[in-house]
Amino acid sequence: MKNINSKKPVYEGKAKIIYKGINVDTYIQYFKDDATAFNNKKKSIVDSKGIINNSISSHIFSYLNNNNIKTHFIKKINEREQLVKKVTIIPLEVVVRNIAAGSIVSRLGIKEGKKFSNPIIEFYYKLDKLNDPLVNKSHIVNFNWATLKELDQIQKIALQINSLLIDLFYKVSINLVDFKIEFGRVKNEIILADEISPDSCRLWDKNSGKKLDKDVFRNDLGDLKASYLELASRLGV
Repeated sequence: MKNINSKKPVYEGKAKIIYKGINVDTYIQYFKDDATAFNNKKKSIVDSKGIINNSISSHIFSYLNNNNIKTHFIKKINEREQLVKKVTIIPLEVVVRNIAAGSIVSRLGIKEGKKFSNPIIEFYYKLDKLNDPLVNKSHIVNFNWATLKELDQIQKIALQINSLLIDLFYKVSINLVDFKIEFGRVKNEIILADEISPDSCRLWDKNSGKKLDKDVFRNDLGDLKASYLELASRLGV
């Protein structure tokens, strides 16, 4: 299905396009079929990936909204589009890690699969040309990306989201390994934005360890569409 919004995009990323919404306070978020990894060095088109991710992310954001997490999500419009609140994005990727995987393994020499005693939160500066470098609070405050008070709020909300997602996935026999989220400002209030999908999470089957996330594409582990459909089916979407 083609995007029904013919207006010029406000922003286009690797997996989504943002258009003006029905009024000045909203956007339309459109999910593409593009699959990318290694900062767009590896890419492909996966049929219906955007449809699946829209359904999964809509389901997760509705769940978070219903559990008192303030988000940009208003409603799912159709199979590829969501109506969302207009936010000013904070240029940070916030990564919450429960189990060692991905860059932290090579960076710190940790064995993949090691469970952390407490969740680890990392901040990355959202800039593709620099490969989204790891940054700390001093960087963030000095470069005016966010204040210390905002960072405290972001960390608190990120941990609340983590607890809610652990429960959501555990009920369908999946371990939440890690996930990436983004935040934005609406009238000086910090809210969750972007998406939460298998593009932005690492999800392992609780019993077999089978991966149901973008690592399937990233590491050539099988059929990405089949993995995403399995996840959607388990979540009932």
